[in-house]
Amino acid sequence: MTKGASHGSGSPVVRVAGLRKRYKKHVAVDGVDLTVNKGEIYGLIGPDGAGKSSLMKAVASVMTYDEGVVEVFGTAVDSERAAERIKSRIGFLPQGLGLNLYQELSVEENVDFFADLHAVPRDALAERKAELLAMTRLDRFRDRPMKHLSGGMKQKLGLICALIHEPELAVLDEPTTGVDPVSRRDFWSILSELVQEKGMTALVSTAYMDEAERFHHLSFLSNGKVLICGTPSAVRTSVAGSVATFETMTHADAIGRLKQSFEHVETIGRSVRVFVGISDRIEAKRHVEAVAGGLACSAVVVEEPELEDIVVSLLTRSGEKEQRSGEMAGRSAPYDREEVAMQANGLTRDFGNFRAVDGVSFRVRQGEIFGLLGANGAGKTTVIKMLTGLLPPTAGTGLVAGADMRTAARSIKDRIGYMSQAFSLYLDLTVEENIKLFAGIYGLDPRAARERFRWIVAMAGLSGYESSLTGRLPMGVRQRLALGCALVHGPRVLFLDEPTSGVDPIGRRRFWDMLTKLAREEGVAILITTHHMSEAEHCDRLALMYAGRIVAEGSPADMKRQVRREAGSLCEVVVDQPGRALVRLQRAGFLGTALYGTKVHFFCRDLDRDKACARHTLEESGVSVLSVNERPLSLEDVFVYRIMVLERTEEPSGQTVGA
Repeated sequence: MTKGASHGSGSPVVRVAGLRKRYKKHVAVDGVDLTVNKGEIYGLIGPDGAGKSSLMKAVASVMTYDEGVVEVFGTAVDSERAAERIKSRIGFLPQGLGLNLYQELSVEENVDFFADLHAVPRDALAERKAELLAMTRLDRFRDRPMKHLSGGMKQKLGLICALIHEPELAVLDEPTTGVDPVSRRDFWSILSELVQEKGMTALVSTAYMDEAERFHHLSFLSNGKVLICGTPSAVRTSVAGSVATFETMTHADAIGRLKQSFEHVETIGRSVRVFVGISDRIEAKRHVEAVAGGLACSAVVVEEPELEDIVVSLLTRSGEKEQRSGEMAGRSAPYDREEVAMQANGLTRDFGNFRAVDGVSFRVRQGEIFGLLGANGAGKTTVIKMLTGLLPPTAGTGLVAGADMRTAARSIKDRIGYMSQAFSLYLDLTVEENIKLFAGIYGLDPRAARERFRWIVAMAGLSGYESSLTGRLPMGVRQRLALGCALVHGPRVLFLDEPTSGVDPIGRRRFWDMLTKLAREEGVAILITTHHMSEAEHCDRLALMYAGRIVAEGSPADMKRQVRREAGSLCEVVVDQPGRALVRLQRAGFLGTALYGTKVHFFCRDLDRDKACARHTLEESGVSVLSVNERPLSLEDVFVYRIMVLERTEEPSGQTVGA
């Protein structure tokens, strides 16, 4: 694939050639070429610090650059005067929650301000505002000040403000980071509609590899350079390989043995997943079985690799290779798998007349990874604050590490580890200084502090970083340090709130490798919140929250089976006009229709009948159908289905909410 080649059928909207951007001695963008054509959604993916944000700022005309050419709408963006000529045709959403918003203004006032800024006609504004607020589920919060919104709500409001004038080019830097899966699908529905109906073009970066499948074309960046570009399918086939999966009860033995022969090995629940650099599935299966010989494991299933597998492989080849976490330094000890580590009984929390948490009950055992999922504002963080003693409940009780959360807040804090989304590290201290500081906060004596320091360095793979300033660490290394600091006092219970937000795929995989070891070998009970549905697959059990209540609970496999029984199979249609196909299938009443790049997904209760019906519906409307195939359910499908059903039952008019 030629870098910088014209990808789509439309005329070029963005052309970048030989772009370079330096920050003092650091080269952020190093000779990047790319072309974005009219009417396409072009994606930028890559690890933190790859140069995506700098490239997008140059295209959005809000940042100067050192070398190269940036043309937008045929105008060379090489001066402030040139930038002013095209800014009104661009919608820009910077990375970070609410950075383009005004804190003292309400949701509606922010939208109105940006509409006035771009001279949106009053008659058009009312309709656009109503639609965007409804699809992002912010219509109920029109009067709430921006500063009182949750992180996900700020991100959605920022997106509305960037799109309210229906720009010809939308430059969106990680627009869905920190946003729940339902709202992410809403975002893609909004974006796809604007591209399809208004002819808009979009340049989008993302940290979610499943979202990369939705791009028409993409460039994968690392260290400021484009490593590869093309359609998602072309990128997926650029690296030879297969993925083998099997279940085993001897995880430690399996992982240790497999990592001697394979670069990428991960555990997902009770399953082990291995990337094999062999495309032939039969040969790949033989290779894995030969290496895993003698282990008690189920039959090996071999499938095509996902885009994230390819990205991880490319990152490894390009040198984005972090030190692998080590063993648990001999601390492993037997633990009672039936012992309850934390328990919530009817937890309820009111804020004035608003009930944020409504009778939540669950229990987590030692050595168990428990995922708390839910849309933004569902009440997840409030539950964590009550269990950790930071917030008193209005009603209900809870036990954490044997302590009553209502009366033993201090003892709970000494028995748990907590890692927030912001990592809570001191960036001007070294790795060693951060660990020793947290050891002092938890009252460890000098000898215990030295022992825990050695354990954390080995466990988190921090050898060689001990004297490095924390603020200069790669995001993945900083993340592992934050986990180590949360574990410095040896807690038996660990709370993690969106811990992998903004971390690249290699960092996320190695972080989960550490969590699995902590749970399986150390017996640590882990409660985690995440918006990465692929990460939720790692949990032993999940609880889905909606409007302050738990509405579904079980293992990932159980939750998928239940949705399959209720909604049917998931089908994927490959067509020549995906936007038109999406609209036609939605109007025809197909359940759960969603757009994935050039493909459309929907549920089928009667597989053969509905596949034939979908084909007939599309071909009758002039859409050419290339294939209709069944696909396995993902946890994102489960999450979105559950929330959409609940919203439909609570909608007074009975109309479907969202896409």
